[in-house]
Amino acid sequence: MHPHYSGRGRDEAEKAPHAGNPGVVPGDSFVGVTLARILRPRGRRGEVAAEILTDFPQRLTTLREAYLWDGTNPPRRVSVRACWLHQQQAIFHFEGSESIDDAARLRGLQVQIPLAERIPLPPGRYYVTDLTGCEVWEHGASQLATSRLGVVRDVQFLAASGRPRGPSTSASTRESVSGTPLLVIDTPQGELLVPLAEEICPRIDIAARRIEVALPEGLRELNRQG
Repeated sequence: MHPHYSGRGRDEAEKAPHAGNPGVVPGDSFVGVTLARILRPRGRRGEVAAEILTDFPQRLTTLREAYLWDGTNPPRRVSVRACWLHQQQAIFHFEGSESIDDAARLRGLQVQIPLAERIPLPPGRYYVTDLTGCEVWEHGASQLATSRLGVVRDVQFLAASGRPRGPSTSASTRESVSGTPLLVIDTPQGELLVPLAEEICPRIDIAARRIEVALPEGLRELNRQG
């Protein structure tokens, strides 16, 4: 099976910080990748605890600038005073957050970086943001991809129970998410979940926005039962 397929999701911590003034909203062309989601205030000086949504958590401790996004409005650029990791969470102290009340107003926001600053992945690994929107073509008996199956809408990840895990934020905006990946494909017959395994997805061409699949016998029936 392929390794993680991340959004986030993804070490590019050595990159220079993005230029600009804190609080300035990026232009319409800005595309962000979510590294963390703010959960709650932590401490009395404006710090917040955040859920980590990247396979590279150490990079969070080197951030000097980030973008806070509510999922609807344009993201807001902020300076990062400090960040450290504690008990599977990231603790952030952002410029301008000086009290518990300030921190409470950040609850639920996503911590993002520009898409261009993602960590480069080795061959055979893909970000969720690269997979979503790809057309999926099914191999026929001749092993040629002759039938258009649908389009990848998202990627789900299996929990330890073997059931799809519902992400707390859209996987398509993450730098990465750990787990067993399943392509969520919109087809004319409805949603189809396809494991992102090499024997099932033998060809993935991100540049062409195309994925070729060889569906094993019984997979469609299994989806209908689910």
